[in-house]
Amino acid sequence: MTQYLLKATVLILLGAIAVLMAFIAKYWALDRTIAELKQWQLPNSEFINIQGMQAHVSQSANCHVNRGNTAEKDQPETIVLLHGTSASLHTWEGWTKALSEQYCVVSMDLPGFGLTGPYVDESTRYSSENYAAFVIEVLNHLKLDLVTLAGNSLGGKVAWRTAALYPERVNRLILVDSVGYPATPKHIPIGFKLAKYPMMSPILNRILPRSVVEKSVLSVYADDSKVDEKLINRYYELTLRQGNRQALSRRLNETDDASDQAQIKQLDIPTLILWGAKDDLIPVENAALFHRDIRNSQLKIFDNLGHVPHEEDPLATVDVVKQFLISESENG
Repeated sequence: MTQYLLKATVLILLGAIAVLMAFIAKYWALDRTIAELKQWQLPNSEFINIQGMQAHVSQSANCHVNRGNTAEKDQPETIVLLHGTSASLHTWEGWTKALSEQYCVVSMDLPGFGLTGPYVDESTRYSSENYAAFVIEVLNHLKLDLVTLAGNSLGGKVAWRTAALYPERVNRLILVDSVGYPATPKHIPIGFKLAKYPMMSPILNRILPRSVVEKSVLSVYADDSKVDEKLINRYYELTLRQGNRQALSRRLNETDDASDQAQIKQLDIPTLILWGAKDDLIPVENAALFHRDIRNSQLKIFDNLGHVPHEEDPLATVDVVKQFLISESENG
């Protein structure tokens, strides 16, 4: 009897090992180099040296390269777009196309995401304060003095933190489903859940089921029909950029000081707050908190959109942005 149990146990262990090996073989996904991801570099994007990183930055065609030699009155207003966690500058392509005829539109991959990749100095924290410093260095490199700063989710927090820490550089804010106040998500993307466990890092840094990325993208959209293969491929492949998975794990386990929230009430610049009513990650109630605490703010809720309304319906959301910018320019 004992011999039978031992044999059965061995067979079960061998079976489990076989299943594990098959799983690993199926979902094995090593880091990819920039050269392997070059299809995600846009025609108008470039790599610039920021803090030792090759930061991936995009500028619309009407952004003046030689700004120092151009009369200020001839320069279009500049709008800088900041993406959220696990996203990239590609999330703003709809807005960029709609705004670039009239404005200089700049977007960038924040450290740890997209083609920029992780901080070179491994001791650098993925905090909103450090992200704000990164944004300012990009603006300095591009010779941009005063900008309208827009951000979604994490990018929203980076936007308002940049405005609070460097008020002389930001004249307007656009916050899209922004991080800022405590929130109890109705649904957390599975990729975020897994990345929060450091013990999972050795596995997650080498294995990435595409289905995990697909479920994560679906969770931030209200309309699943808008999530197609190309969109999933973009999120999946850019997650594999060398160092991004390790950076995501660190970012999700590094929290900002809770006192940072107090800076929201200090903001006194024209601010547009956009929110998807079907946001399961940051509830729409938080939109009202931003509107309450930022004195010079406007609020627009989109009833049928989720956590990334600018990506899910760029035309509807950018129309509100255009009205805001025109109105503020006339008032200014």
